[in-house]
Amino acid sequence: MALDVHGQLRAMILNGELPPGSVLLQAEMARKLGVSRTPMREAFRLLQEEGLIDARPDQRARVRSVHPEDLDAVYGARILLETLAVSMTAQSFTAEDIERMSDALKRMRGLTVDDQPEEWHAAHHEFHSIATQAVGPHLQRMIASLGEHSERYIRLAQLGAPASWGKASAEHEALLDALRSGDPAEAARVVARHLARTALSVLADIAPEHEPAATRTALAIAGNGRQ
Repeated sequence: MALDVHGQLRAMILNGELPPGSVLLQAEMARKLGVSRTPMREAFRLLQEEGLIDARPDQRARVRSVHPEDLDAVYGARILLETLAVSMTAQSFTAEDIERMSDALKRMRGLTVDDQPEEWHAAHHEFHSIATQAVGPHLQRMIASLGEHSERYIRLAQLGAPASWGKASAEHEALLDALRSGDPAEAARVVARHLARTALSVLADIAPEHEPAATRTALAIAGNGRQ
């Protein structure tokens, strides 16, 4: 039950139904969704862990604003961790992995982000999960957590620059090709530049004055160049 409630609230935040700054009351949201306060408390806890709300002891919470510093830090960390992960995955990628990843990519291409955002993001999550699967469970949890924090920024990028998603599709194809070829260095370069482009695109839209030091430094380390 708590996971269902969490999923509903998460979708409402990510699609803008609950915009940044919205005040959420546990009792009010429980009535609105037709549940008790117990699953609502757990849902609030999960949303806070994902960085989507700031919860208070008085059973109130506020939807977090998008801060450029947070975005920069999240993507800097993602670049460093995911380049390590895809480099390891490239060394043990199987025919079955290629088939699963190709299927996820086909589903992403067959979905419309505007009309089917949840399905697209599920396929996108699966694609990146397969690409980073070779690391141990501790790093997998870290990567998954950062990915969840990133989803809000990905949706902002889709709204701010929809034309850029043709380039994203090409980058996904390039990552699959690098993994299929067993090329760790190329896989790392592709994923570093792919993640950096998303971060820089959103930052240029929401905070053009902000210098994305973490993203650029991580890209220079992991992607062999600056963007």
